Amino acid sequence: GIDHMKQYINLKLVQILNSFKKISRFVGDRLAAFLAGDVYIGRHMAGLPAGSIVFFPYRENILCCGIAAIVSYKQKTPTGTPKKTTELNEVVSQIRDQGCDSLQEADYSGINDQYLAGEALIESLWQAVQSLKYEDHFLALYSDSNDQTHLENLAKRLSDIIEAEVQMLADHVGRMPQQSVELMTRRIERLKDITWCISNEVLNNISQIKNICRGLSQPPKPQAIGVFKKINAVLNSIDRLEVRGRDSAGISLLFIMKATEFDNFEKTLKQANIYSRMEDRCHQDTLVNQGISIHRQQGGEGHAQIAVSMVYKVANVIGSLGDNIAFLRRQIANDPILQTLLACSFEFDTVSAHTRWASVGAITEANCHPVDNQSVINETAKSGIIHACLNGDIDNFQYLKRELELSGDRIQDQITSDTKIIPLTIQKYINQGHPIEEAFRLAVNNFEGSHAISIHTNLAPGKIFLAQKGSGQALFVGVAAGHYIPASEVYGFVEETQDYIKLDGETVVDGRQGPTQGQIFILNQQSPGGLAGITARYYDGTALELTEDDLKHTEITSRDIDRQSYPHYFLKEISESPDSVDKTLQNRWKAPDDANQQSSIVLDDSVIPPSLKKALREDQIKRIYFIGQGTAGVAALACANILTYYMDSSTYQIAALKASEFSGFHLNENDDARSMTDALVIAISQSGTTTDTNRTVDMVKERGA
Repeated sequence: GIDHMKQYINLKLVQILNSFKKISRFVGDRLAAFLAGDVYIGRHMAGLPAGSIVFFPYRENILCCGIAAIVSYKQKTPTGTPKKTTELNEVVSQIRDQGCDSLQEADYSGINDQYLAGEALIESLWQAVQSLKYEDHFLALYSDSNDQTHLENLAKRLSDIIEAEVQMLADHVGRMPQQSVELMTRRIERLKDITWCISNEVLNNISQIKNICRGLSQPPKPQAIGVFKKINAVLNSIDRLEVRGRDSAGISLLFIMKATEFDNFEKTLKQANIYSRMEDRCHQDTLVNQGISIHRQQGGEGHAQIAVSMVYKVANVIGSLGDNIAFLRRQIANDPILQTLLACSFEFDTVSAHTRWASVGAITEANCHPVDNQSVINETAKSGIIHACLNGDIDNFQYLKRELELSGDRIQDQITSDTKIIPLTIQKYINQGHPIEEAFRLAVNNFEGSHAISIHTNLAPGKIFLAQKGSGQALFVGVAAGHYIPASEVYGFVEETQDYIKLDGETVVDGRQGPTQGQIFILNQQSPGGLAGITARYYDGTALELTEDDLKHTEITSRDIDRQSYPHYFLKEISESPDSVDKTLQNRWKAPDDANQQSSIVLDDSVIPPSLKKALREDQIKRIYFIGQGTAGVAALACANILTYYMDSSTYQIAALKASEFSGFHLNENDDARSMTDALVIAISQSGTTTDTNRTVDMVKERGA
């Protein structure tokens, strides 16, 4: 067995090394010291004693993590006046009046383009509800409890309409034309999106924001509500991204304010007898939960500015989805220093966050992202505040760390995450005299391996820096009205916007100095927004011009991907299985006109192509195979068993096989192009397991299946 083989190899290696040790006195003390180290096989380097010798070392799997951030910008055009709730109610009344209740009994011909008052009216309602999330509209709604109540009632009316239409569809779907069912389904789904948006993306967010700003001693100013709205948006984002990484999470808030405003802030803290708490939190050795950094700098026109960063972190090896984000929310809500700070006015503010599976470094607060540019001898206050988040790995971390140590500096012992080298490398280039934009570019070029990086810093107020290289990670920039929200996945920004730009770190292009790979985006708070607010370049500095073709749109909404009240996604998927089956069968069958006849199956050419229909009618098919890999292979087995049971025929050979087994044992290299013309192969695929299945499909097609 493999264990005995390991023991045998280990024994032989030790014997060989012991022989080397006997002659080591002839080759010098350094080699002797090297060979005196402990010997291991198949072990990870982390945690082993210094001087260890490891044969066949391994690294843990690279696990996915989630990055989310937000920065506002000056809107290009005013967002206009939102529709009043009375106007929205009128629209909903029109929709209700054109629903199933308006039809005569069994008058399916009445389901036409005017069903639910038409697509244009429903779309106008969707846009009106979306506009409630714009900052100025949201702030007006936030302070008007009557409007919130009216909006809640509006959502209830829509829910009643949806329930009635869904029931009507379920009762009559078998007797309705296919086109009518598709039209009804499309309109009902849009109403569900609208209702979800009102209830969860508007009203529920108002409740969440009120909860995290409950520590304010007086009603919050509009600017404070705006900041809390951004914090809440990022917390919602990493809550959804937590499926990518759950062992730790962190959020960094960075504010730039005038010196006079900061003086008032300090005065308020002293009056409340909590100034000493801030001082204690400013003098932590590493950036951990509730860490505060303060940095004085020169602003525009020579005016002094103060940068204040506040960081909240949590790290737990064991826990449930949602625990970490709930903890961060409590930390923010119960922090009197933050609540006092947010009563002040700011010139710039940005938010950056991360949720993690640890691939390098222990699961601790110190390793939790974001990490800063403070080292043992480099205090943050000397240069500025740089907070970095990383997805992926810095493969040459140990080499870069040794370079740092040779320069006389070192990373704090509590930090074993490779992410730490990112802000320190940026800091190195700043110390050499490079501006922050160039220091960031030079730094990311030092990092080997596939990665996605995000930083924000007071050295570039109101900006977020993004870099992505390789194919192992992704970065998207959601482009909303009034702000950008970059995230690792589409579902990290869809609550805020469906428009986005994706960084392409994989494609190699011709740069100004030859082939280059990797892209850098800088998002700017002092910009008109949209494409104009993004500075883009490649890793070698070659300018990257973004066009309207780069701006994409997704139809996914947060309703599609939200965990809702389920403790984890697996239970949600299990619970939604009946609905999934129902939707799969919907509009695929029709009831007979004669009660004595069987229902008919209605499948269009996208399901059963004409060539297959012809083969079935002419009785050419004799073998039916279901193939797949992983859980798709399990589904294939279930399908084969079901088909065998219901066909109950010895005419057909029905089987289920793993795609790799089917291609490996049932297909010969010498098979001609007609060896499988009597076979129907039904391939079932799932993300991550389709390579073998796709290759098998190609092979059976070549043989006439």
